Amino acid sequence: MDISFAGKRALVTGAGKEKSKVVKCVQTQPVIQLHYRIGRATALALARCGAKVTAVTRTQADLNSLVQECASITPVCVDLADWGATEAALQDVGPIDLLVNNAAFASLQPFLEVTPNQFDQSFNVNVKAVLHVSQIVGRGMKARGAGGSIVSVSSQASQCALRDHAVYCVTKAALDMLTKVMALELGPHQIRVNSVNPTVVMTDMGRLGWSDPEKAKTMTSRIPLGRFAEVEDVVNSILFLLSDKSNMTNGVTLPVDGGFLAC
Repeated sequence: MDISFAGKRALVTGAGKEKSKVVKCVQTQPVIQLHYRIGRATALALARCGAKVTAVTRTQADLNSLVQECASITPVCVDLADWGATEAALQDVGPIDLLVNNAAFASLQPFLEVTPNQFDQSFNVNVKAVLHVSQIVGRGMKARGAGGSIVSVSSQASQCALRDHAVYCVTKAALDMLTKVMALELGPHQIRVNSVNPTVVMTDMGRLGWSDPEKAKTMTSRIPLGRFAEVEDVVNSILFLLSDKSNMTNGVTLPVDGGFLAC
């Protein structure tokens, strides 16, 4: 099934990183920037399919390397957690037909150790920034009257409790409901809104975190296909939901999990 986005303009958030990154927060818990590799791969795939792509991330060096890889991509450097800066950065990007909300933040800690700062950081990126960027793009789509498609990258964690993921799980559950409400309100304007909900994805971070066979088995044993997802599995699902091939698909949270949530 060939998919073409010729003549379409796409915006992808969290599109910069070549590799997933781990940094340490004050409490020395790992902070995992989970979706960056998916975002970069999505931006490149959209460009290959003919779309004019605007890539958004907060690190200029990552954007520079992305443009070196694909010169047709337009870079925008902004921290999406900053509402005002995001408004200013996106006001001149022009008409957008396709939006991928991919930027995400996760600070993993036991439930009893969650701090207000960790809670706010996660919600600011995983929910508030998605709402804001979608408002900006959605208003333009509505004004033009030509419809559009929005896809957010959620997670199986929205529907399955994971130890030390209390805040992350809750942000993704909120994102799934935001997807449904957006689909309800924007649908009459022919703007479709869906999400993809991957299991563990074999980014560099995924391989690092799940390289131990015994640890991996605890998860893969619950996946009927018996394996984790690859980046292209997620990207292909995003492309499908963005495309005209899914014209009657709206308000869906699509598992990309090998059947994990079916069990």
